[in-house]
Amino acid sequence: MIKSKTTRYSGLITPLSYFIDLVIINFISFQIFTLFLYQEFELKHALTLSASWVLISVFNRFYYIYRYTNALRILNLLLNQIILFTLSVFAFSGLFPGLNLEPILIFKMLFSLSTLIAIVKLFTYYSIKKFRSYFGGNYRKTIIIGSDIDSQNLELFFNSTKEAGYLHKKTFLSLTQKSLDQCLEFVKENEIDEIYCSLEEVKDTELKSLIKFADNNLKTIKFIPNTTKLSSKKLIYENYGALPVLSLRKVPLQDSVNQFFKRAGDIAISIFVIVFVLSWLIPIIALFIKKESNGPVFFKQIRNGINYEEFYCYKFRSMIVNENAHKLQATREDSRVTNFGKFLRKSSLDEMPQFINVLLGDMSVVGPRPHMIKENDKYYNTVNKYMLRHVIKPGITGLAQVSGYRGEIQKETDIINRIKFDIFYLENWSLLLDVKIIFRTIINAIKGEDKAY
Repeated sequence: MIKSKTTRYSGLITPLSYFIDLVIINFISFQIFTLFLYQEFELKHALTLSASWVLISVFNRFYYIYRYTNALRILNLLLNQIILFTLSVFAFSGLFPGLNLEPILIFKMLFSLSTLIAIVKLFTYYSIKKFRSYFGGNYRKTIIIGSDIDSQNLELFFNSTKEAGYLHKKTFLSLTQKSLDQCLEFVKENEIDEIYCSLEEVKDTELKSLIKFADNNLKTIKFIPNTTKLSSKKLIYENYGALPVLSLRKVPLQDSVNQFFKRAGDIAISIFVIVFVLSWLIPIIALFIKKESNGPVFFKQIRNGINYEEFYCYKFRSMIVNENAHKLQATREDSRVTNFGKFLRKSSLDEMPQFINVLLGDMSVVGPRPHMIKENDKYYNTVNKYMLRHVIKPGITGLAQVSGYRGEIQKETDIINRIKFDIFYLENWSLLLDVKIIFRTIINAIKGEDKAY
């Protein structure tokens, strides 16, 4: 006899989150109306604001929070939600002109409700994680079918990330008709919730049996693709008419809206740095550079940017003028580096002129670091997916650099891991990720880094 699917209180989290957020929005709005506008907060006002929030949240998928969702993703969703809700509140003020809602009041209201909603959202998120981690509640029982590297990594995730709420019961390394029967019996006896199946190691006949069993017994079945063959872990499912098509990856920065916000941030930051920092820093650094060695203050070098287009990348000159400057990377204790150049490199001040590149549009503040032409030619044929880093603009700093993979490439794993972080960045870009990388860059520059030479 088929058992009913286990009911959990986790199904109440989303409607409860909607309710709490709407209470906050209407409470703050009520306070604004009574304290500043001296008007009654009517039902039509509450319904309009509430409907706007709900519609935007559906469009933004604001309440689509899963067990594996990280805090950065939640903050990114919150930022998008508040930006869109801000626009709707200004539209609200136009819909009810008699209220005389001034911009300063709108921003006060938005700041208050954003702060409260963010606190509640993060408190709920971390409370649930702690509940799962310490008390073992709100969990899903899982099994894995497969012995490949992706199956092993998933098992490691289940066993090491208790706060995600998964209780892994068993891994079936292979599947024959006999072991399939044993597997299905195990699922029923142990009330397994989710079955994870490696597509690489299960034959079509067993796969069909698994799917049929899962459907008839109200079990969730998920598939582990071969990421080595597919070259991406972020497959996008699309429909061309009635034909399903899988795309290898979605690059957020190829979206025009994301490009606008990214470029706006780059322009704002680069203008600030050029006007308030480089305006006085360049003369000081130029004086020290000229005092120690002959040659130009700036060092410019052709690099490859977005779509592999060439541009001149600017830096403060930190070496004596030499014929190998465009051929050889700087190494530890490099004799070409001047004494003042060591300080520039150690503090990363030599990179500051690249804010000019950012303003010109050749670079971004955050992105994959541009390599020398010779390095690109070298790794183009030897490092898998190397060219993917050129689908977005290069950056002054990047995820790879703040993760320990900056400077000299000493061994093969250095460039492989650098590319891994670059691809992760281009597939998972968000404004909050950029902010996080910028702060980590500043902290690393203050602390000093071992590979900054």
